[in-house]
Amino acid sequence: MVQGRAISVRNESDATTDEVTTRSDLRREAVFVGLTLLGMVTGLVTGWLNGPPLLMWAGYGVAYAFGGWYGLKGAIETLRHRAVDIDLLMIVAALGALSIGAPFEGAMLLFLFSLSNTLQHYAIGRSRRAIKSLIEMRPDEAQVLRDDGEVTVPIDEVAVGDVLVVRPGDKIPLDGIVTSGEGTVDQASLTGESVPVPKEPGDEVFGGTINESGSLEIEVTRQAHESAISRLITMVEEAQSEKAPTQRLIDRLEQPYVLGVFALTIAAIAIPVALGNEFTGTFYRAMTLMVAASPCAVIISTPAAVLSAIASGGRQGVLFKGGEHVETAAKIDAVAFDKTGTLTQGDTQLTDVCVRDGTADQTLTEDGLLSIVAAVQARSEHHLARATVTAAEAQSLDVADAERFQSVAGKGVRANVDGMTTHIGNRSYFQTVLGDAAIDGLELGLDRLQMLEAEGKTSVLVARERHGEVCVLGWLAFTDTVRPNAAEMIDDLRSLGVEHIVMLTGDNKRVAQRIADDVGIDEVQAELLPEEKVATIEDLVERHENVTMVGDGVNDAPALATATLGIAMGGAGTDVALDTADVVLMGDDLSKIPYVLGLGRKTRRTLTINLAIAFGAIALMVGTILLWGIPLPLAVVGHEGSTVLVSLNGLRLLGFRG
Repeated sequence: MVQGRAISVRNESDATTDEVTTRSDLRREAVFVGLTLLGMVTGLVTGWLNGPPLLMWAGYGVAYAFGGWYGLKGAIETLRHRAVDIDLLMIVAALGALSIGAPFEGAMLLFLFSLSNTLQHYAIGRSRRAIKSLIEMRPDEAQVLRDDGEVTVPIDEVAVGDVLVVRPGDKIPLDGIVTSGEGTVDQASLTGESVPVPKEPGDEVFGGTINESGSLEIEVTRQAHESAISRLITMVEEAQSEKAPTQRLIDRLEQPYVLGVFALTIAAIAIPVALGNEFTGTFYRAMTLMVAASPCAVIISTPAAVLSAIASGGRQGVLFKGGEHVETAAKIDAVAFDKTGTLTQGDTQLTDVCVRDGTADQTLTEDGLLSIVAAVQARSEHHLARATVTAAEAQSLDVADAERFQSVAGKGVRANVDGMTTHIGNRSYFQTVLGDAAIDGLELGLDRLQMLEAEGKTSVLVARERHGEVCVLGWLAFTDTVRPNAAEMIDDLRSLGVEHIVMLTGDNKRVAQRIADDVGIDEVQAELLPEEKVATIEDLVERHENVTMVGDGVNDAPALATATLGIAMGGAGTDVALDTADVVLMGDDLSKIPYVLGLGRKTRRTLTINLAIAFGAIALMVGTILLWGIPLPLAVVGHEGSTVLVSLNGLRLLGFRG
């Protein structure tokens, strides 16, 4: 069964073993199985009819040659590494049956052994093809706008910055930004979203998705090998090479187990013969014992399930970065969420711009204050900064250039605008960073922040520093919308057995608590700096052991790496998410989080069933052979039947929908 294992999980020790994964390879294996069956039947029927001995042995010769071909290759390759494996067990058992005048039993063993391998390869290959089929979703050519009109170009020759024309019904060739046109795009193949997503100028689109309506012009942002769909395929293939803990344990035990089976077989021959029993019957029984005790079903039980789970997730827009993380997802009993962009939409909007009465600049207007703030915030990537700049652009305000920009993580920013330092920050910024300065209007400003926060808004103060004197100019407030299915997602997590759910945010306590109350979260940790989020995750791990952190994969990267399982949302457009998290949701669908944990739990149950079937079949057959004895053909059927059964049971995970 080395080949059955090699196609599912590769490592250094079996990397040289041929992998039977393509359709042509499977067809070749099927032909070999057919020739094995033909040879076995020819030998059996010829013997029954007392036909020519030459024809009978020719039939069995064909059966042994084609039935043992792949097994012999695998056994020889393993022996070159000074190891033994299950392939060697099967070849030895078949030759042993032949040596004691039971060629049919040996041929039957090789037939079922090769048939079992072929069925396993088909099952595991189907898991891989579920992901490989994504490649076919990306067109080979693209319509590119040139000076002389539209030109058809192979996608590998399309450069970043080129503008594509995508008409209704066409597949989008590459990742990019819509520059002209409006329409809806079916992204289900990549992000798992069930309904088409509206697109307009400024929106991001991904290669391999389908433009359902409206003609779009798209500026390319990634080349073919960097596109979201290419990264997904690459990451899944890498994930399939990462072994799950159960599989690593089985692989470590395989070598001593096989040696133990050989030792048991030798003892089953030597002891009875030494006690005076007849050799032929004793040897036949020992070969039967060897077949029954071979752990083929045990070896294939884990990759059959884990690879199917990875493939199932990939088709739902969920990327597991290794089999280990599938099993980890089954053990999670506490979940921590980032707030902005995870539990909320992330489309923060500016709602209030207020100028303080009594400022030194009596001519300052709300538009003027917004223009000053936008000048500073244009240098920041924070979601509040983006909302400010968007509001200024919507009002077509003149925004000056800022200089000497500085950011204080989790607190605020400052920069020089029109020769003066402008400070923008939360309560902590003004009380700690500027705590030693005398700030005109600070008490009134903090009172206004408290009032806005009581309304569930995130708010900041704006102050200007001149000649060492700091004066509060006004304040801004923002709101963010809770995702519509957030509360339902929390309920689903609880139904899966998650014991504790926490929100982590750098926002103020009042705003965070309001959102937590809306969706049903147990605990809120607010006003956290990035390093404090990490400390909070470490504390949760101490309390609950297995903790998932869910974030956007950028600001939350350290916390994602610290958690037992890091889940990043929106990975289709986030490079950092692919690098940091253990699981990446290619879209922003919160329902995929219960799906991840549910798939992990379903996989664990499947593994338990598979291992119970595999070890149960071995124990039953070995016990029966030792106590009463069963014929070799029955042991062969039981052995290979259990192997096929665990393969097909694992394959059922391809249909998991949560």
